[in-house]
Amino acid sequence: MDFRAALLDQTKAFGELIRDADPATPVPTCGEWTLKQLFRHVGRGNRWAAQIIADRRSEPLDPREVRDGRPPDDQDGAIAWLNGGAQQIIIAVEQVGADARVWTFVGTRPAGWWVRRRLHEVLVHTADAALALGADFTAAPELAADAISEWIELMVVQADRKNPPLARGRTIHLHATEAGLGPTGEWTILNDDDGLSWTHEHGKGDVALRGPAADLLLAITRRRPVAETGIEIFGDTALWDAWLEATPF
Repeated sequence: MDFRAALLDQTKAFGELIRDADPATPVPTCGEWTLKQLFRHVGRGNRWAAQIIADRRSEPLDPREVRDGRPPDDQDGAIAWLNGGAQQIIIAVEQVGADARVWTFVGTRPAGWWVRRRLHEVLVHTADAALALGADFTAAPELAADAISEWIELMVVQADRKNPPLARGRTIHLHATEAGLGPTGEWTILNDDDGLSWTHEHGKGDVALRGPAADLLLAITRRRPVAETGIEIFGDTALWDAWLEATPF
């Protein structure tokens, strides 16, 4: 997957989705935010990441210090500001090199790490906007599947070792129903002697979810409950509920 092109495309799709919407529209999946706040969050977030990369920062950047962190008041200017932030990430990575080490909230990583992270951040917030507007949320299976993988990676890396989101000896299995995904459409999360980890291996989990990749993404990111999606769930549903409770972001 070309993450750079996908970031630009997804940012554009997010902007077009809410371009003509009432900015005061509540976004139930983002606390008490409105579409205006969601728009600023996405746009500033891209510029925040771009500045971290461009400055080769080794420490966090205060969001209040993001250059041009506020969109213009006019609609066209705001959309250009949004799309420009995504472009700034691409330019910054090209300038410093994808392998240059920079700060991230999960430790020092290659600058290119931010492209994939921001892509999936924008993707999930596109879902937030769609749900707020009563619109359909769609995502290519390959994109949704990679977003699931990236989300699980983040949850595993950030997990509290003393109080992990999955009990010792238990497993969770997700299976996307799109045939073309192959192994990348399956995920097994486990907690064994080596601690919390995940693989793309096929297996039988203590709880298993099966459905379209986009629905699985909405479920694992706590955007929609399983019952409101096309997902089938088998086994210990309380285990799934516990995982969701322990993995907010």
